[in-house]
Order: sequence, then C-alpha cells, then structure tokens
Amino acid sequence: MILDIGFETMPREDLEAIILRRLKATIERVYANVPFYRRKLEENSITPKDIQSLEDLKRIPFTTKEDLRDNYPYGMFAVPMDNVVRIHASSGTTGQPTVVGYTARDVNTWAELMARSLAAGGATREDIIHNAYGYGLFTGGLGVHYGAEKLGASVIPVSGGNTKRQIVIMKDFGPTILTATPSYALHLAEVADEMGVSFKDLKFKFGIFGAEPWSENMREDIEKKLNLTAVDIYGLSEVIGPGVAIECYEAKKGLHIFEDHFIPEIIDPDTEEVLDYGETGELVFTSITKEAFPVIRYRTRDITSLNPEPCICGRTHIRMNRVSGRTDDMLIIRGVNVFPSQIESVLMEMDDVEPHYQLLVEREGKLDTLTVMVEVGEQTFSDEVKHLQDLERKISKNIKDYLGVSAKVKLVEPKGIARREGKAVRVIDNREI
Repeated sequence: MILDIGFETMPREDLEAIILRRLKATIERVYANVPFYRRKLEENSITPKDIQSLEDLKRIPFTTKEDLRDNYPYGMFAVPMDNVVRIHASSGTTGQPTVVGYTARDVNTWAELMARSLAAGGATREDIIHNAYGYGLFTGGLGVHYGAEKLGASVIPVSGGNTKRQIVIMKDFGPTILTATPSYALHLAEVADEMGVSFKDLKFKFGIFGAEPWSENMREDIEKKLNLTAVDIYGLSEVIGPGVAIECYEAKKGLHIFEDHFIPEIIDPDTEEVLDYGETGELVFTSITKEAFPVIRYRTRDITSLNPEPCICGRTHIRMNRVSGRTDDMLIIRGVNVFPSQIESVLMEMDDVEPHYQLLVEREGKLDTLTVMVEVGEQTFSDEVKHLQDLERKISKNIKDYLGVSAKVKLVEPKGIARREGKAVRVIDNREI
C-alpha cells in the first residue's frame, strides 16, 4: 500500500523542484542558526545564495560523526532548546554519544515517515504491530510506535527482552506485523521452538527488520522460521531515526528513500568523490525538512549503492541497495577487505550451521588472523569429531573461495554465541594497533 500517493509517486521533475526548494531553505537556516555550519560554509567561501541547483550541494563540506561529538550535546541544534520537545542519543559505545533533537513538527514528520514505511512493509490500519525494538534513547522503538499510531494500526510496545513473555503475548494478542532487529527475530524463533510454539500457528504476515546489516540469505532463514514476509528498513538517529528508507513488500529489491525529506549521495570513502548510480560506496545524507537537528552531507559510514530505476510498486523515489556493511566495520585481513555480512552470506549457504556467528580478529606477530566462530545445531554438535573437523574445513574453504581471505573456523555449541536484545555484536577485534 502507498500511504502518501502524492509524494511517493510524484514525477521526478516535480519532486526535484521540491527537493531544491527545501534544500535552499535548510542551508539558509543552518547558516543563520548553527555556528558550526556557518563557519564551514565561510571557510569554503559559500553563502546560501550560492546554492541554486542540486548540483551545488557537492560544493558543501561533509559532516561527520566526529563533528557531532565535538559539538556535544546541543551545539548542532538549529532551534532554541525551548522549541525542542524530544531528545534522543546514540549508545555511545564507540565514543561520545551523538545527541539529536526534535521539534513538535519534527516528531510529526517522523511519525508520517514511519507510517509510510510501515505501509510499504505491508501494514494497514487493521494490523496489530508487535514492536520489539528497544524504547528509550534509541530511536527504533518510539519511531515505530508513533508511526503505527499515525497509520491507525494497533501497536504493542513490548520493546526488547523478556523473550519468553513476548512469545506468550504473540500467542494471546494475535499480532500480525513484527518489528525487530533481524538477529532478535531469529532469537524469537529459537525461543518459540524451545517453548513448543510454532510461528505457523501465529498470525504474522510481515516482519520489518533493521538497525543492523543482514544478508539475503538471512532473510530467507527468517521467512522460513517465522512464516512471514521479511522487509528491510533503514534509518539512523543522526538523520531522523528509522523511516529514512524501506523496501516495498511487492518487490523487496532495494529500499525506497523518501527523497522529499532526505537527499542521498554515494561517495568514494577515500577520495570523497561523488559516485554515479549503481556504484558502491559510502552513503551520505542531507536532511531537508528537519527543524531542530538538520544535517548537511552527513557521512553515514554505511556501504551501499543507489538505483534510480522505476519500481513495480509505483514509487518514484530512488532506491538504495541493501547495506553491505560499514566503513568502520570493514576488516582488512592481510590486504583483503572483508565485511561481516559477506561472511554471513557464505555461512547461510550451508545447511549444518545456525545463523549465529562472531568474527574474532587478532594479531600474531605482524600478521592479522581471522577466526570465524559459528554455531551448529544440537545434532551436528553431537556428531563425531571427524565430521565436525570436516565441516570446519569446508566452511574455511568456502570463505577462501568466495572472499579470498584465509580464516580459521571454530564450531560452537548451540547458544554458544551470546544473544542480544538489540544489535548483534559480530566483530571482536583484539588487535593492539
């Protein structure tokens, strides 16, 4: 279902006129109200009047997460604090947290975008949405919640954790849409199986999963185990939260970016050159409707590409392909670039392993080593040692053949990889560099 036909199916020429008008207004606003952006523009001899076309966006410097941290907590806000009605923040697990603010209008915009997203993912006002994204400073839970209410659907604000209780709620309340991280969705399936509950007996039709990279093979596994259609959603707190882009359930071939609110670019992460459609690089966003916390050419660190081709669903907005990883998650093992999602794709091709894994990176002398720890099922783990050794060699060979990198493989007993309620921890880097 297309919720906002006027904007989501707008002819490109009309859409680009709106984008340019909103971009100009945003540049004028940050120049006047955000000292960081005014200084950046002046350092590059740019004034708001110089932005006369969408091509002129390339003249503006990039914004990075470090810039946001340097202006912690409220230095990037474009409105006075008495206009800010909501504050969210990143977890800060890799450094100073990034703080984002919302005006009342921003919250309403976010709700509308999430309502669009839920509709694209198969939800209607008749649905009951089981929202297992975390509530709190993380934007996922409240983003889905407000979007569900804007759509007119019923929402169960269950959040993450208490997994057995969630299974009981699924049985008793009859939700039809599941929202969660893909790794937690698989954990739900695992716990349901332990409790003797089959997802085939539940009422789920669609699942909307995001907040971490996941492969097409993992989608197939989720759809099989949870008996639903799984779609990918994308967002990040610095831009607005979830609701920046989503797959439509009709095609499931790329995520529609809501360009009337966000301008996407793909750049070479090393040279910072803007790349053409279809080329893979780092995703950059400029927000053009945010009031409290607009970002200009924000480097997301996410790796993807853009596809301008029309979609069978009728939406005219550019699509981004599935995020394959992050530039800061990329591992370089003896000169070979490796993303966790690439390892995942290899593992998910195999029948004897479970969709739970971690990558351990260590340094021996001057050389980096990669160990892939992957769970196997109870029956496989109880097999004779020779069979397990053969499986380890097979996985190692497949990784070498597909990715060109040598890796040790260690099979782990069932539940040997720690489960998390939110984003899965895929990489443990013990190198001292």
